[in-house]
Amino acid sequence: MTFSIGLIVYVMIWVVVLFLVLPWGVNVPDETALGHATSAPENPHIGLKFLITSVLSGFLWVVAYLILRA
Repeated sequence: MTFSIGLIVYVMIWVVVLFLVLPWGVNVPDETALGHATSAPENPHIGLKFLITSVLSGFLWVVAYLILRA
């Protein structure tokens, strides 16, 4: 696996894992301000979710690398 293919595989895994991690811990407020979406989370913790996504994607990339290398 070349560097560019490995990077593309990592980015693809990262995007899929991000969509799996985004709904974790979402709290919708009881009352919303005028003009705000009723489904918008109070505090999405996006930095923590990016960190979790990166770690999980790295682990899954190593597994994919080991499978594809064999």
